[in-house]
Amino acid sequence: MDGTVRKTIEAKGKVYARKEPALRIRVVGQAPLAATVYELESLRCNLCGEIFEAEAPEGVGEKKYDESGGAMIALLKYGSGIPFYRLAGLEENLGIPLPASTQWKIVEEVAEGMRPAFEELIRQAAQGEVFHNDDTKMKILSLSRESAPARGSPEERGSSRECRGVFTSGIVSTQQGRRVALFFTGRRHAGENFAQVLAQRAAGLPAPIQVADALSRNFPKLPEKLKVIVGNCNAHARRRFVDVVSNFPEECRYVLESFAEVYGNDAQAEERGLSPEERLRFHQEHSRPVIEKLHGWLSTQLAEKKVEPNSGLGSAIQYCLRHWPELTLFLRQAGAPLDNNIVERALKKAVLHRKNSLFYKTLNGAEVGDLFMSLIHSCELNSANAFDYLTELQKHAEGVAKNPSVWMPWNYRGTLERAEAALHNG
Repeated sequence: MDGTVRKTIEAKGKVYARKEPALRIRVVGQAPLAATVYELESLRCNLCGEIFEAEAPEGVGEKKYDESGGAMIALLKYGSGIPFYRLAGLEENLGIPLPASTQWKIVEEVAEGMRPAFEELIRQAAQGEVFHNDDTKMKILSLSRESAPARGSPEERGSSRECRGVFTSGIVSTQQGRRVALFFTGRRHAGENFAQVLAQRAAGLPAPIQVADALSRNFPKLPEKLKVIVGNCNAHARRRFVDVVSNFPEECRYVLESFAEVYGNDAQAEERGLSPEERLRFHQEHSRPVIEKLHGWLSTQLAEKKVEPNSGLGSAIQYCLRHWPELTLFLRQAGAPLDNNIVERALKKAVLHRKNSLFYKTLNGAEVGDLFMSLIHSCELNSANAFDYLTELQKHAEGVAKNPSVWMPWNYRGTLERAEAALHNG
């Protein structure tokens, strides 16, 4: 072209396969639940009236709803907070109707088959080294009607226990990197539910660490054999200063910077992968001077009357000093966490349900929700695929009932691999 002469040079070369293949990714949309209709040829004998149907394709049984369908509904409802009626509307628009009542029947039936795994999850949680617990308000319509306050004297209205609120308690148990999340909805507070879980703890185990905010309802009276080492949440203490920072900017700045330094040390310990004992020594070396200086400053503010005790800042200081031994447990006890944030994040599952679905209709509905939230969030805490886990529990319901301990979120894949290997070798 334009007088330019092109020369084609023929060269011989050898092609080698690359370790990393070229990738093309195509994302497609699809309904959360899909249905396939199989029309089977059907013949009727005019003599005896017997009907003969053609065989269905392999894998198509008599069950209308596949295990994956129940897992998806449960994951959307109790994992992502999508109410039944919203999913029903979406499926209706996509031409695959699935009424809310049908969804409930499916998850209720699925939950019953998973109950052995849930009960084993509670037993496993009871053996933990560190426990976090807290609760949030919840509403159960049937209980609300039963405990509706009546007019008249206290005797006519009933006992205070009958008029107690309804809560969803969250409990997160940690042990050697393994974490279990449990949810319980009803009239019991977090401390009472924690006591019931701890009752399944094996005898002879050392006293665990319990971390919660300083509310008395989080710490039940336990028998001597179930004693725990109590710690309080530094995030709650810090939040009290955050709430009044606009009124006391300089004072709160010093406190918040002190907390930031301690949390920075904890982040460094985690990045370095320190053991609980090494982390304890690290905090004693780097965080103890900060904490001791902070304690002296807090005490001085009240002792020298630099702060009005009834002010917002005074209340925050008094809270810290009143719970100082529990707030500084991480400087004396290996493995003691700084805060209760892990269970605060877990309770967002319940808060999301409350925000989108508003309430549970019955106590049975709340128990089903607790079961699924516990299994789903325990999967997330242990980096397991919750959808796959719920599906496999249904497919192997008989094995789960016989030996639920090998069907936990952290070991069920190994159980499946061993079963598959045994099948091939057999």
